[in-house]
Formats: sequence, C-alpha cells, structure tokens
Amino acid sequence: MAAPSLLNWRRVSSFTGPVPRARHGHRAVAIRELMIIFGGGNEGIADELHVYNTVTNQWFLPAVRGDIPPGCAAHGFVCDGTRILVFGGMVEYGRYSNELYELQASRWLWKKMRPQPPSSGLPPCPRLGHSFSLYGNKCYLFGGLANESEDSNNNVPRYLNDFYELELQHGSGVVGWSIPVTKGIVPSPRESHTAIIYCKKDSGSPKMYVFGGMCGARLDDLWQLELETMSWSKPETKGTVPLPRSLHTANVIGNKMYIFGGWVPYKGENIETSPHDCEWRCTSSFSYLNLDTVEWTTLVSDSQEDKKNSRPRPRAGHCAVAVGTRLYFWSGRDGYKKALNSQVCCKDLWYLDTEKPSAPSQVQLIKATTNSFHVKWDEVPTVEGYLLQLNTDLPYQAASSDSSAAPTIQGIRMDPHRQGSNSIIPNSIHDTANSTKTEHTAMKGILMKNNPDLKASTDSNAILLSSSPTNASNHNSCMADILRKNEGPHTSASVGVLSSCLGLRTVIPETSVSSTVCSAQTMVTQQTIKTESSSTNGAVVKDETSLTAFSTKSEVDETCALPAIKISRVETHAAATVLFSKEASSNPVATVKTGERQWCDVGIFKNNTALVSQFYLLPKGKQSIAKVGNADVPDYSLLKKQDLVPGTGYRFRVAAINGCGIGPFSRISEFKTCIPGFPGAPSAVRISKNVEGIHLSWEPPTSPSGNILEYSAYLAIRTAQIQDNPSQLVFMRIYCGLKTSCVVTAGQLANAHIDYTSRPAIVFRISAKNEKGYGPATQVRWLQGNNRKAPLS
Repeated sequence: MAAPSLLNWRRVSSFTGPVPRARHGHRAVAIRELMIIFGGGNEGIADELHVYNTVTNQWFLPAVRGDIPPGCAAHGFVCDGTRILVFGGMVEYGRYSNELYELQASRWLWKKMRPQPPSSGLPPCPRLGHSFSLYGNKCYLFGGLANESEDSNNNVPRYLNDFYELELQHGSGVVGWSIPVTKGIVPSPRESHTAIIYCKKDSGSPKMYVFGGMCGARLDDLWQLELETMSWSKPETKGTVPLPRSLHTANVIGNKMYIFGGWVPYKGENIETSPHDCEWRCTSSFSYLNLDTVEWTTLVSDSQEDKKNSRPRPRAGHCAVAVGTRLYFWSGRDGYKKALNSQVCCKDLWYLDTEKPSAPSQVQLIKATTNSFHVKWDEVPTVEGYLLQLNTDLPYQAASSDSSAAPTIQGIRMDPHRQGSNSIIPNSIHDTANSTKTEHTAMKGILMKNNPDLKASTDSNAILLSSSPTNASNHNSCMADILRKNEGPHTSASVGVLSSCLGLRTVIPETSVSSTVCSAQTMVTQQTIKTESSSTNGAVVKDETSLTAFSTKSEVDETCALPAIKISRVETHAAATVLFSKEASSNPVATVKTGERQWCDVGIFKNNTALVSQFYLLPKGKQSIAKVGNADVPDYSLLKKQDLVPGTGYRFRVAAINGCGIGPFSRISEFKTCIPGFPGAPSAVRISKNVEGIHLSWEPPTSPSGNILEYSAYLAIRTAQIQDNPSQLVFMRIYCGLKTSCVVTAGQLANAHIDYTSRPAIVFRISAKNEKGYGPATQVRWLQGNNRKAPLS
C-alpha cells in the first residue's frame, strides 16, 4: 500500500447519463464493473435504483419491474452474484421496515421475499442502521435502531444487538430466519456500525468483524465473531485505533478492511451525554485494519487538512464499494454540524487505487502483417492505462541486406535462397501433407494408433494438428515434419509430428522428437460472431442498461503464439522439412549473439489493444520523465522510433498502470511479422445451426495477395494425448475446398473438444491458401454454456 502522502485520489468528472441526486443513508454494491446504488434520503427518501458503469463513466436508470420496494434509507444491502437483497431501513420518518426484497439484476426484476420465521423466537423487528453481511448461502443481521413507540411521530429509539441468520436458496429465493446460539460476550447495542466477513486463504475459518457505531455515543470498539463456532470475542489490536465513529464505511480488499469517513466526536463525548447535547463533525480520515495481523494503519489522519482539494472532503452516510482493488466513494453528508441542524450533501464521486494492478494476460495476436502487429490482452479492472514493451534478437537498426548474415529467429535459420532473404526454410503443411499419399497414410496410421478414439470421426482427408494457445509465443508454424524413428537408444516408437500455418505445436510423447519448429507469417484475426447472424465487426456489443450481456452465445479467442523453441538441426527437401532429434544430430544450429536483450517501450495505451508498427529506442543516460497515474514513464516525444522488420520475431510483455504505479509485467509472448505474398486470414466468420449439425461460413481474406486456391477449416477434437495438458488443443481438418462455407456434422461435433480456458467453447480455425501457400488462420470460439454436456445438446 502506498504511504499516506502518496495516496492518489481521483475525482470522477464528465459523467454521462442521469446522475442521482445527492443523498445520505444510501447503500451500494458492485457487480463486476457496475456500482449499483439504492435508497438514501435528502429532502425525501429516494426509491430509484441507479447504476454507474465504472468503465464507461456512465450513469443509467435500469427499467426495473416486479415487486418494486418503497424507498428506504439506512437499510441492509448485499450482493450474491447478480442477486441483490434489501432488508429493512427507514421508509419514512419514525417508521422502519423489516421487509425483505430480492433484485435479480440480470433481468432487473424485483421480488418480495417471505422468509420463514425462526423455529423459536420472533423474526427481526423493523429497524434501520443495522449491518447485513453475506457469506456463502447465508446473510447475517446484527443490531440497528428500532422505534419503541407505535406512533411513528413519537420516535423512541431503542438500540439493538440481536443477531439473526438468513438462509438463502441457490440462485433465487430464501429459506428463512434463524437465531443462532452464540458464545462469549455479545457486543453492546448499536446502530450505524459496519460489519464485514473475512476468511483467511489458509485457515478457511470465516470471521465477522463489527466496528464502531452509535449507542448514545460513538464507538471505536472492534468485535469478532467466529462463524463456525458462533463465538464472540474482542481481539487485541495493534496500531492506532481510528476515532469513535458512526455512519462510516468498511470495505475488504485482499486482507485489509478499509475504514473511511463517518461522524466523529468534536468535543468530549461520553455515554452519559445525550447525543443532542454534544457536537460532532464529519471526517475524511482513512485507515485500514490488517485482518491477518489485526493491526491498524492510518493512511489519512483526522488532523490532516486538505488545502488542495485533492481528496474527498469530510462526509458521513456515504456509500463505498470495491471494484477490483479500487474503492469508489459517492455522496454522503458533508461538514461539521450541530446536531439536528440542516444537512448538506455532497454530489461528488471519487476513487482510490489501494494497490498496484495485477499482471495482465499474455499479449495475444489479433493480426500480423509484414511490418505491424495488431495485439490485445485481457482487460485488468480499474486501471488507467497499459505499458506495452517489446524486444527482439535483431540489432536495433534496419535489417541487414547481406544474405550471409541472415539472423536466426527462434532457433530457425533464415535461408537467403528461398522466398527472398527474409523467408524461413519450412514449407506449408498443406503443400507437404498432400505431396505424397504414402506419407499421409503413414502419419494417419500412427496417429490413430495412438488415438483409437479418433477412428470413428476421422476420414482419409483428416489431418491432425495440435497447439497450446494458452502458453503460445509464436503462431508462425508453416512446417510439416515427416515421420521419423528416433535413433536414440531409449526410444521405442516412431512418432508423427505435424504442424501448420495455424501456429500449432505437435503432441509429442516423451521419447519422441525433442522439439518443433515455428516459422513465419501466422496470425489470428479477431472475429466476434453471433450464433445465428453476421459478425459484429470485431467488437463485443455490451448493453449498458442490462446485465444480460453477462452470458453470450459466442466469443472470439485470439490465442497467443507458441513459446520460442530451440531445435537441434533442420534440413530441407523438395517436398518437406525433416526435423531431427538432438540425439540424431551433431551439428546444432548456431544462434546469433545479440548481448543482453533490452526491453523497449511501444507506448502507453488507454485500452487493451494496440497496433504496433514501431517502438521507441531508449538510449543510455537519463530520460525526461512524464507522469501516468502515479508512475514515471519516459517522455516519448524525445525518443527515436524504429520500424518493425518483415519475417522477424518480437517478444512482447505488458503491464497495467493505476494510481499506485506500474504493476508487474505479463508473461512473455512472441510473434513474427509476415513474409510478403501470403494470403491474409478469412474474415466475418458465421456459425448457425442446421439439420445436419452447424453451418460454418466466412468471407475471403481482405488481402489475398493473389488467387485463393483453397480454404481449410479445422475443429479442435478430444484426444487422450492431451488429458494431462488440457490447454493443448488437437485439431482435425473438417473441410478443404474453394467454397467459403462448410457443414460440420453432428458426428464430427460429437468428438469436439470443449475448451475451458475461459468460458466453455468449441474451437474452429480457418485459413486460406494462394500460390505461395497457406496464410494465417482465423480462430473462433463457439460458446457452449456452463451446463451443456455435449455440442448441440
């Protein structure tokens, strides 16, 4: 966590959509990137449900339906997946509620719940200012304030310390209330306190922590309830305990409970003093409790004044939610006030990053050209930008024109006599595999011998391919490796090794060939598809007014390329390239000595995609520094740029940036720029069901670089060889021809591999061939849904 002086608060501005009116006593929860706010009051109690999208900076009012609850304030508000529960609160002055409502946020549908009463005792009485906490399938209700008078105009406060458990049904609905029997001393009655539940990763014993609140005077005590044993205790803490307070917020991020704001004493306040006779003030103090060590740390003290308006001003009755590792704060009462005086409410929204962002996913390739890459990576929640870097074995200068000095990329020797000085030795698999029927038959025989389950689904034209897209670092595999018996003394089988222009890695038993070769001009283009209709131009459409976009029917998988692999020896033949094992070769390929690799910045990117055609050279010596978030980065306007070179391998990594600085870098990916002349990837892939199975169609490449001679489509299939490595996909060719569509039969789909690396999906790949050979592949994932047992079931 940053030191107190380095806290980097951000005030959110330039909203779009209907901003809710300022208020206090409201509650908020987070569902993914959405902050959902309900209730609160300021000149009347609010009954609208407001949603703020933290990614798009947009407020919206969803069209709710069903049993819409009345407006309430100081109520219980918890979130279980996309289900929200509301309990109690003040519905008008002096009149409190004990009703329970459920909101299914995926449909914005309200429903009034009628839980069973406890087997012994009464259900919770109407109240406000209670805590309502969720863990597993149970909610825990503690304390609050009740009105002893039956007349709502005659408010006689009664502070509560009763404790209830509410059992939930899975997905929707509730079972009923119960009153657990607890051990130890129960905390004193209170309202406007906070309660959170935390479970250590190792111990697995959840604990509820209650802090502060109001009971005639403000409190600063901390209580702990072991939920498994229902034992109350008062843990001994270290560090400086925050001032007594009420109407503050508490949020858990990692192993820390963050306490912000609230009402604190302005003058000596004690139990005997009536709250109407004392003075108090709002605070902007900020502390956290390490829940593992039970130690308090003050980040912003009550005595620190903010003269620059660089953090939220003092407030109480606000709301706070955690989105990832970022805390958002909105509205609340403002300033130092005498009791019962008029209330002034804030209308500002702030956020604070509590720690550096996590590492993004590996950089993934969307498209490669001869001198550029279009890349992406998975979004990291709540970041302000991404730092993308690359390096290469090539010297940082224009590529050498001397063919004798052609560099080795990823252990593959550049051959100046084939396809120009930047081309790679291996031929396309499609040329090679079709060159002789004998070779293909031999490959098929051994592959089927090792995979007896495939016999029912393969035919004489089937070609098996494999890949490991999750750990990939080079999609440029355009090589067929002829079956060869290992010559080492410990081998016992001949193994067929097949790779293709799809950037694939072969399935190789431990006794087989020691490595595979990846070569030039492969890419995976991004095609976002709909199951029954046309493409969406590479963008996933999100409905900002509905949560139904949480589950779609199709998605794109832009896979990474394979890791760089060192090989022992490569020889060329007219029909194919033969790959020898290390034991069979005594002349390994020499590698180019480039000295220590230097990571160079591609730049800072706001979003999780980048078009890379140049990178910045970082000369020795000091650089002018610019600020991004709380991170120091070079001043790129002062740096020289270098262009990418055709047929060259580049390694990429990316790190996220937020208000705490630059986070760790991702794992390294490696891609190659293309060699001129090969066709681009097919586009606009569509998938729809038909009587026979599914209909798969696509558009020709936008850059065919000549006449398209044929297309090949592949399906990822199940095979026993990858059970120990589920991320490694094995592909079977299901179509080869000139048409831009094919039918995938139900029999073929029955053997489809369901890829669970993200959401369950069937994976297809499609590539085009011109006079030079096969070009890059388009890969698409057809989502199957979490409950689907088999394709098309």
